[in-house]
Amino acid sequence: MRDLELPGRSPVHAKNGMAATSHTLSTQTAIDVLKAGGNALDAAIAACAVQCVVEPGSTGIGGDNFCLFAPEGGNKVIGYNGSGRAPAAATLEKLRSLGLSELERTSAHSVIVPGAVDAWCRLNADHGRIPMAELLTPAIDHARNGYPVSSRVHTDWVGNAEIIRSDENCARIFLPDGKVPAVGQLHHQKGLADALEIIGREGRDAFYKGELAQEMVATLQAKGGLHTLDDFASAKGEYVTPVTSTFRDLTIHECPPNGQGVIALLLMNMFERAPEGSLISAERIHFEIEACRRAYAARGLTLADPAQADVPVSGLIDKAFAAELVASIDPAKMVEPDNSILMPRHKDTVYISVVDKDRNACSFINTLFWGWGGGITTPKHGIVLTNRGQGFVLEEGHPNCIAPGKRPLHTIIPAIVTKEGRTVMSVGVMGGEYQAMGQAQFISRYIDFGMDIQEAQDAPRWMVDPFDGEVEIEGPVPDAIVEQLRGMGHSIARSTRPVGGSQAIAIDWETGVLTGGSDPRKDGCAMGY
Repeated sequence: MRDLELPGRSPVHAKNGMAATSHTLSTQTAIDVLKAGGNALDAAIAACAVQCVVEPGSTGIGGDNFCLFAPEGGNKVIGYNGSGRAPAAATLEKLRSLGLSELERTSAHSVIVPGAVDAWCRLNADHGRIPMAELLTPAIDHARNGYPVSSRVHTDWVGNAEIIRSDENCARIFLPDGKVPAVGQLHHQKGLADALEIIGREGRDAFYKGELAQEMVATLQAKGGLHTLDDFASAKGEYVTPVTSTFRDLTIHECPPNGQGVIALLLMNMFERAPEGSLISAERIHFEIEACRRAYAARGLTLADPAQADVPVSGLIDKAFAAELVASIDPAKMVEPDNSILMPRHKDTVYISVVDKDRNACSFINTLFWGWGGGITTPKHGIVLTNRGQGFVLEEGHPNCIAPGKRPLHTIIPAIVTKEGRTVMSVGVMGGEYQAMGQAQFISRYIDFGMDIQEAQDAPRWMVDPFDGEVEIEGPVPDAIVEQLRGMGHSIARSTRPVGGSQAIAIDWETGVLTGGSDPRKDGCAMGY
């Protein structure tokens, strides 16, 4: 329990239903849906649609989605991969012929066919209780009649102003009067309201075959994109079997690749072998940094779309592989991992957590990848398109090399935690590359350090940049510890913005009480009834 004389949040407790999101309007929408008879999945979809409006840089209907759903709180977890694919013409040879050596953020070639709307519609049709048109109504209202810009959203808006300016449609919508809206200022997205109404009325085909698809394809082709109407018409996600591993006496369920859930499991397997002692110590932080360095290096070598590459999932989550990586960590100094041990030897985003009165649990995540994607936005309906194609590499022979119809490496990873045959938590972390590390840090703080569900999210964070190796570390870590880490060989940079975000809801089956928390680094909250 936190010190009540210090600033902070207490966990939220309720007995009927609960939602935790990164925006208060989204959380309120989810609770309204639950009270109206919707289940956890309905509430998550409605809440996400609202966030596509009120957190326009973090997510949108032009992005991707992953979902884990545990009916009645059991351990038979349903997974859905709603990530999009590269266009059929996107061959390495074609991109090279266009002079490309990398996929730039603002390029149309970084846009994959969005998968979120397909996921929402399929999940709602198969498992929901309330029609999609009703679920989209709150989002339509906020888009058409205006919503107040919240503090963290404003900060992200300012940080992405140049990307917004890079596209005339994006700038027209998101820089009214040529500037970022102020905190508390009402902002409107009337074109997006119309798009959501069309989807609610006509279903997923309106997005993938109708007027909206035509507008997205025309926008992309005008910027040199290889996308066609056939690419959109053939788009679809798929149900997937979650991949699992244990942490202490818990079973952690993740979506399988092309997402990085397996890397979260690998990190948890490594954290099981962490040295005992204080969390805020040079020894512990050094261990987590070195574990992160190895897990993400393994990710870079192996993770890809399993439909088009051989991804060694069982090897990555093998406890013996984690033990081997831990054994390579020098407790006194940073050591770059040897690539020979990183291959197993055998065989910006919104996250939403909802649990309803029947204990259906939904772990739901939706993204544009970077803030406002790459900026590319359709002119009439204001659909901001994902730049998730930047997850590909342009390296022949690499498992994650771009190819027609291929899904890129994905960072977004919802999680469900079970114990003794029952769901005991729905949890997720936002923050791009950080998400796998963030899940491992949260679970370890919650279990090994005895923090409550809110404290485990409040605690300071650190993360290795998987590309340049620099360690980002949040301000609450004392300077003396930072200097110790530098003495161990780490390149440390104090974070200039909060590291990630998170939400979680725990189920106590003995008392019937739900307990939730929401990351203070975002604008949201957990609420129950």
